[in-house]
Amino acid sequence: MFISVLDLFKIGIGPSSSHTMGPMVAAKNFRSRCVKFIASEGGNQPFHVRCTLKGSLAFTGKGHATDRAVILGLNNYTPQELAKEDVNKLMNDLSSRAVIDFNGVDILFSPTDDIVFDRGDPLPEHPNGMIYQLMDSIGKTILQETYFSIGGGFVTTLAEISQLVAPIKIEVTNSCGYPFESANQMIKMSTDSGLSIAAMKRSNELERIGEEELDAGLDAIWNAMHTCIQNGMTAEGILPGGLKVQRRACALYHQLQEKPQQANLNDWLCAYAMAVNEENAAGHMVVTAPTNGAAGVIPAVLYYAVKHEGATHAQVRDFLLVAAAVGGLIKHNSSISGAEVGCQGEVGSASAMAAAGLCAIKGGTTEQIENAAEIALEHHLGMTCDPVGSLVQVPCIERNGFGAIKAYTAASLAIRGDGRHFMSLDNCIAAMKQTGLEMSVKFKETSLGGLAVSITEC
Repeated sequence: MFISVLDLFKIGIGPSSSHTMGPMVAAKNFRSRCVKFIASEGGNQPFHVRCTLKGSLAFTGKGHATDRAVILGLNNYTPQELAKEDVNKLMNDLSSRAVIDFNGVDILFSPTDDIVFDRGDPLPEHPNGMIYQLMDSIGKTILQETYFSIGGGFVTTLAEISQLVAPIKIEVTNSCGYPFESANQMIKMSTDSGLSIAAMKRSNELERIGEEELDAGLDAIWNAMHTCIQNGMTAEGILPGGLKVQRRACALYHQLQEKPQQANLNDWLCAYAMAVNEENAAGHMVVTAPTNGAAGVIPAVLYYAVKHEGATHAQVRDFLLVAAAVGGLIKHNSSISGAEVGCQGEVGSASAMAAAGLCAIKGGTTEQIENAAEIALEHHLGMTCDPVGSLVQVPCIERNGFGAIKAYTAASLAIRGDGRHFMSLDNCIAAMKQTGLEMSVKFKETSLGGLAVSITEC
């Protein structure tokens, strides 16, 4: 099994990797298919395009800016291209148009009427489904595609989803030099080869891209994370969406700077993690780590390691490689989608990845690193995804701070042991998957249960 670190960590915009970035990618893909279809097949003009959102995308799509994502994607934008753009200004312009230019062909599209939030039964293959249609002048559908946003900004079609394993495309076992598909295999390969997890992951990556390209990609990921933290620690005001949630990271950071002797590890980690997730909630640049909803955990732990503990540039790269190795295992054997398994798959996965990365750069053995990831994930099992108002704000922003704290604690605990422990990471990942399967849909990013319906109107 192989998934690149450069695919797992993607630079984009908030507030959600599965509900914003994924639908944008799908919309852009459908646009490309339409352009090719019209060029080859033609049809009765004027053409008309429509998107029907299903399942979790229908229930929480408004709060997660899925409608905006569809508009942006159909207008040929990608999340990466928008990372440094004023998206609100762009949206004001695009939303006022009644047609979209598909490479010289005007396509009718009304955001109000042609983005349908269908709250009926979800598609059976995945809770994050969307159906795109191209229709001719008499309303006949001449091209249709069903997409699924499967977490972390990854998208698959209806034809492809049967080939996926939660949600990684199956590759032959010899697809790379160290194709571990489980934590136990990872430990054995590390023992047999004498290589660390970071070295094995790097070796696998270098079979596909050059070392210069890999390091440039890792550095770009870290620079984006670093910038996101700094942006979040200087921004103030009310977050969009209607809940009137006040940004707190900036004020918290200033308090810690004024009296650093009174600040502790937890304070710093929360400030850094909340800074990222406030940026995400504002729709600004973040890195999927492994998702937008959990985007603050890994940057917070890594930033703390650099700023407070002197982690080197090389260690930053190793941290990301190890975190990606663990994240790949979780994606392959379970899920990182909140709509599929709840927040245990988002913040829980991020915490496990951060714990593994931190343990690695602190000198942990492969066994200790696996132990650190297991501890962090174990103590997120059963965590629901129940965003208030369908917004990635409450409890999501604070939850990232606690995910970072658990990650640091897990790494510290593991590195003081010898790597031997009762529950394996593989078993913990399996438990997370089973827990997610048995979890009510009310607690899987639909805002139909939990905290989302436990607020009192004043």
